[in-house]
Amino acid sequence: MAYRREDIERVRDATDLVELVAEVTKVRRSGRSVMAVCPFHQEKTPSMSVDAARGLYHCFGCGKSGDLFRFIQDTQAVDFSDAVELLARRSGVTLHEDAEASQRRDRRQILVDATTLAVGFFHDSLKTGSDAGGARGYLRSRGYDGTVVDRFAIGYSPPHGEALVGYLRRRKVPEDVMVTAGLAVRARTGKVFDRFRGRVMFPIYDVRGDAVGFGARLLEGGEGPKYLNSPETPIYHKSSLLYGLNWAKSEIVRGGHSVVVEGYTDVIGLHLAGMPVAVATCGTALGEEHLDLLRRFSEKVVLMFDADEAGTNASLRGFERSVPGDLDLRVAVLPQGRDPADVVAAGETDLLRAAIDASSPLLQFRLERLLEGFTLSEPEARGRAVRAAAEVVARHPDAVARHEYAVLVSRRTGVELEVVVKSIEAAVSGQQKTRPAAPRGAQPLQGVEKAERELLRLMLANDPGVRRHDLSGVFSRDDHRAAHELLVPVLAALDPGVPPDLGSLLGDDDSEVAVMLRGLAFLESPLSSADEVVRKVQVGALERRIEEVRRQVESLSPQSEAYTDGFEELIALERRRRQLASQE
Repeated sequence: MAYRREDIERVRDATDLVELVAEVTKVRRSGRSVMAVCPFHQEKTPSMSVDAARGLYHCFGCGKSGDLFRFIQDTQAVDFSDAVELLARRSGVTLHEDAEASQRRDRRQILVDATTLAVGFFHDSLKTGSDAGGARGYLRSRGYDGTVVDRFAIGYSPPHGEALVGYLRRRKVPEDVMVTAGLAVRARTGKVFDRFRGRVMFPIYDVRGDAVGFGARLLEGGEGPKYLNSPETPIYHKSSLLYGLNWAKSEIVRGGHSVVVEGYTDVIGLHLAGMPVAVATCGTALGEEHLDLLRRFSEKVVLMFDADEAGTNASLRGFERSVPGDLDLRVAVLPQGRDPADVVAAGETDLLRAAIDASSPLLQFRLERLLEGFTLSEPEARGRAVRAAAEVVARHPDAVARHEYAVLVSRRTGVELEVVVKSIEAAVSGQQKTRPAAPRGAQPLQGVEKAERELLRLMLANDPGVRRHDLSGVFSRDDHRAAHELLVPVLAALDPGVPPDLGSLLGDDDSEVAVMLRGLAFLESPLSSADEVVRKVQVGALERRIEEVRRQVESLSPQSEAYTDGFEELIALERRRRQLASQE
């Protein structure tokens, strides 16, 4: 059940968070400060601070934080709606259903239902359509019989423009639903046509098994791009979807690893070969959101590609700036010119298993490919190779792993280990790192990152001194940038000096950014000077940019126009840095 926002805020205003906490744990008051024994981890000395005025709590021991609704959710194992209902009864607030919110939830199901109808239509068109002979022939050429077609719900979109639209109309699906779901397009005249025509259709399901879109392959002689995916819709987001994960997730858990391949037929091939752990992206490079999905089921992810240049590049895109430290991310290489589907069709499934067994860590794979591009018999080339390798190794978050890769680079290049280590250390210090907020027990932030946190504290207080500065692009970390983007529109609606209502803004948000901001809000140390903090952060941003441009210039020919442009930018950046430094 979804309730009106104003009713939820009335429940918030009518509930004393301190009293609520006191019902489940020991609370100690000292003046305006309220500390409680945290109910979320074992402790004797109270470490959870409770702010009744803002309706927030934060434990400095385990990091748990939230508002009164989150407290009820976590202590009584209920969802948000149940928590609202429980506290409404407790405070005597009458709740009213939010029809728009309920409608939004219903809207998703309407789009899923329409997509599910399209899956059935395309599937029937493939099996019974008189114009589907070419599609059936293509699937037979890949070794797919009727059992395979049924198992993966493969279909065919007829070539004339209103086949699916006409079918959905007869099933009482409104035209705006067809368009919103990505099943149809509306012409300038207002007429609606099928989006997919004359293609083999691969339904795409989300992790729950709901049909949310399609991948479509053009048949021989057809017009248009060879591959066409559903557009971004309220239910289809390619950056957070993996083809085949709905079928593979249980086996991934049992087998302890997933295999990422390039195409839908590769996924099907591995599943048919008795390796139902394969998934594929939906027309985009593998990214962090895809890894977030996979790490739910296993910590080992194997990227499988053929050995040609396109396959190699595909395995590297998306990890140009960082390497996930919490995943065993590996690369399995097949013989050049052969993809998994081809290997399965040839009956050589043992080759796939051998490639997985012989897979190498992603960073090692990148380094080997990188070093192959240098003439290591030449001193200057060895120097360039070490610097380039250091930039790659520096992206790994683990110091021990970086050292082991330094040993590998030293052996491959013949450069002394000490020299390689120093090169990697220099790259680490110069790179813009995007680490998540430090967990309990981690080293405290230092330098510019510490100044960025203090700047966020000033924003939480809506310090007038901060409002004078443009802070776009100055933060070095993803979580700091996200926090800045969250706060800017809220502060813009307030007069300087008037702090935002953090209870409403962050209360039921349990993201890392919200947890970080709640923790900052509970710090009691005096705020620093806004101008001084902003200056430190701006200097840090300039230094990162200077280092980035310097590395780019060093890799360019002095005779090139790009070298001249980069050198001029370096001079301007250095001048600006000196100006800021002189203000100390």
